[in-house]
Amino acid sequence: MSLNDPISNFLTNIRNAMLVQKESVDVPASILIGKILEIFKKDGYVEDFRLMKSNVQGTYKIYLKYVGKKPAVIGLKRISKPGLRVFSTKKSLPKVINGLGTAVISTSKGVLSEREARKLNVGGEVLCYIW
Repeated sequence: MSLNDPISNFLTNIRNAMLVQKESVDVPASILIGKILEIFKKDGYVEDFRLMKSNVQGTYKIYLKYVGKKPAVIGLKRISKPGLRVFSTKKSLPKVINGLGTAVISTSKGVLSEREARKLNVGGEVLCYIW
């Protein structure tokens, strides 16, 4: 089955798994989703993730993080969609909840968090917010 928006599907899988307090969730693998997961892990939103090579595409097994019984992720939001791309210049990079959250930006230097994009002084497509 072909997906129109794999990033949105990935975010929804994580959101739904955290709502029912699952320990882990499997999502279809892609290079872009792998880069987003690296940002989520570095910022402390997921415990860990592993690439499972079972078929041609493979899947990522994502181990979700909880603080007590509450999920580490309060919210996920897809910003740039296939029907409406959202771009940001280096001067107008978004801050999620005054810097408490993370915006994931696709730049010419790769997929970065908004903090890294500010350091490298680049703008790009705003993929999603996590807080």
